[in-house]
Amino acid sequence: MDWIQKYAVLLVDYCLAISENDIVLIRSTSLATPLLQAVYAEILKRGAQAEFLLSFEHQDSIFYHNVQPSHIGDMSYFYPYAVEKFTHSLTIDAPYHVKALATVDGVLKAKRQLALSPVKRKLMQKSAEGLFKWALCVYPTESMAFEAGMALDDFQEFVKNACFLNAQDPINEWKLLGHRQQKVTDFLNQKSHIRYVNEGTDISFSTLGRKWINSDGKRNMPSGEVFTSPVEDSVNGHITFGYPTIYDGQDVSGIYLEVKDGLIHHWKAEIGQAILDTVFQIPGARVFGEAAIGMNFNIQTPIKDILFDEKIGGSIHMAIGASYPEAGGLNQSAIHWDMITDMTKCGEIYADGELIYQNGAFIF
Repeated sequence: MDWIQKYAVLLVDYCLAISENDIVLIRSTSLATPLLQAVYAEILKRGAQAEFLLSFEHQDSIFYHNVQPSHIGDMSYFYPYAVEKFTHSLTIDAPYHVKALATVDGVLKAKRQLALSPVKRKLMQKSAEGLFKWALCVYPTESMAFEAGMALDDFQEFVKNACFLNAQDPINEWKLLGHRQQKVTDFLNQKSHIRYVNEGTDISFSTLGRKWINSDGKRNMPSGEVFTSPVEDSVNGHITFGYPTIYDGQDVSGIYLEVKDGLIHHWKAEIGQAILDTVFQIPGARVFGEAAIGMNFNIQTPIKDILFDEKIGGSIHMAIGASYPEAGGLNQSAIHWDMITDMTKCGEIYADGELIYQNGAFIF
């Protein structure tokens, strides 16, 4: 079985658990055709149905440069229908150009995010209620490889390794990781106060009444993290995010945030200050919606792609904006932006005052 076939089976059987009569919305670009073909075949074999929303090169750029202001919230009529009526969705990220939207005005992009937020909230709520399953993955493209600083073949190997596709039985590997992570979530769910400490970071928050969740590949592929939504007004301190990232096609790095009683009141970035200034005007963006710990040690190199970087074994991340309803989070926002930092050098995590994590590893 080649890696594409393994990938398709992993997505259909493990991530989405497709069964007879399910209806799946698949979103991607034509660059992912080999994986789209394999996934479609596996869905049909299980007696399920798939519908596709495929985008073409420069589609988003054309939209932003030509749309009339009163239509900034326009979307496919089919997408909200699918969220309402379908059982599953699979998004396969296969961009023609990772930075295609780098020149688009940030205020315009923020307005569109706000306009689309009701559908996103609907999806997240149905997911939390167990009425809708979704998954996100990537298909390696030249643009993604370039941004990662790799040749396409090397980036393909990076993706395969991150998803355990080099293993004889990838699904079993994900089950093993899920078992290890479940021990961590069970432990953290007995605690109510968490503190992250590192060079440039000392931030704490309450998780009282919230739930830590084991993200073991059934949504994001790759995955490998445990996460929660902090009590919104409990977050205090400061945090430095050392890993660079790309937001809406623009580079951002060296992010430093200060927060008091849950509200981010000071921010700066070594690169991308204007982006932060724009993002923090979005309602709900100055509140943390997520706190998490990366546990996928098959990923060690940051590549400026949040799907991979937030899972790096020995890292932590926090996300500004929308909370996760299934974790008990209450904050609503059109944005959910994960920011990541390394914990393998002098990093510490405390739970209810007890040191539980040091230099990238749990010690309990």
